Amino acid sequence: MYAIVEIAGQQFKVERGVKVYVHRLDASEGAKVEFDKVLLVDNGGKVQVGTPSVDGAKVAATVLSHIKGDKVIVFKKKRRKGYQKSNGHRQQFTQILVQGILGKGETLKDEIKVEKKAPKADAPVAEVKAKKAAPKKAAKKDDAPAKKAAPKKAVKKAAK
Repeated sequence: MYAIVEIAGQQFKVERGVKVYVHRLDASEGAKVEFDKVLLVDNGGKVQVGTPSVDGAKVAATVLSHIKGDKVIVFKKKRRKGYQKSNGHRQQFTQILVQGILGKGETLKDEIKVEKKAPKADAPVAEVKAKKAAPKKAAKKDDAPAKKAAPKKAVKKAAK
């Protein structure tokens, strides 16, 4: 089952459990949001096309995070005029997790759990020092480095 939904002026094909990056939404992280502008719903081959939207259909989602996109550099130049202008931009995005596609009068039955990653904890200083002070292995006779090839003699060219 999938749906075509309009979110923040753009159309997305969504399914249950899919993570989507959309333009920045005014919702806090962890908030549940619903989108009413569902343009098409496909339920196992049974397609409903809206005019312009499907009546009663909604897409339920959870806001995961707010992030910035990749940097885009805009560079303008006019040749032979000495004009150059550089400008950068990073678009704001919201990552959402689609919980389900709801028909007319339906409610969300089971919700997909969102796992939050714990921040990385730095290793204590005492453990780091202990790792550095560990004794090194004694070298065995078999571990001797391979012999280097003899250097090549330079050949002098005879001047004629």
